[in-house]
Amino acid sequence: MLEQLFGGRLPKLVIFDLDGTLLDSVPDLASAIDSMLLDLGRPAAGIERVRDWVGNGSAVLVRRALAGSIEYASVDEQEAELAHQVFLQAYSGGHALTGVYPGVMAFLDALKTRGIAMAVATNKPERFVAPLLEEKGMLGYFDWLVGGDTLPVQKPDPAALHWIMQKAGVAVADTLFIGDSRNDVLAGQAAGVKVVAVSYGYNHGRPVSLENPDLLVDSLDVLI
Repeated sequence: MLEQLFGGRLPKLVIFDLDGTLLDSVPDLASAIDSMLLDLGRPAAGIERVRDWVGNGSAVLVRRALAGSIEYASVDEQEAELAHQVFLQAYSGGHALTGVYPGVMAFLDALKTRGIAMAVATNKPERFVAPLLEEKGMLGYFDWLVGGDTLPVQKPDPAALHWIMQKAGVAVADTLFIGDSRNDVLAGQAAGVKVVAVSYGYNHGRPVSLENPDLLVDSLDVLI
């Protein structure tokens, strides 16, 4: 499938989203959100609601939790900033509930064997990215990591993808981005790269197929 996407050859660089693409991190995120809400005297949200709120970085996740909705315009800014700090503290512990999706490790191994460079571009705060990947035995696969606060802007802005391609010295035509959400597809399309979407991730309750990625897969190992 990779060769079909790239006209009979393989990409030279594959960039991955993190949450919902490589890792099922919602159980730990939901636990931290519920801890934050309870600390603030509010009822817990629960894992299913948090699953629909993930994808736009921790600050937006916290605001959605405070609003109890994906729409959060009415949330007080000062309250949100305080709650965000409470959330970050709660999420700073271990991540035992976060799991690697089936097919991911086989795909990473296949790319590594073929000498294809790999990177992560996520909206998760940078401070959590490397420790989480290391905890799951995945850090050594990636040459570049971009978090949600590494650059001035987040996905769907393509800046993270452009930054990684520049560091890798790889052209747009030789780069693949893999994600699970509208933000990922939009970022990849804005960067001009091929985009593969996974069907199992987080897209605010909306099928990611509706975002028109170049290819939709149920598991990354089918690409090899």
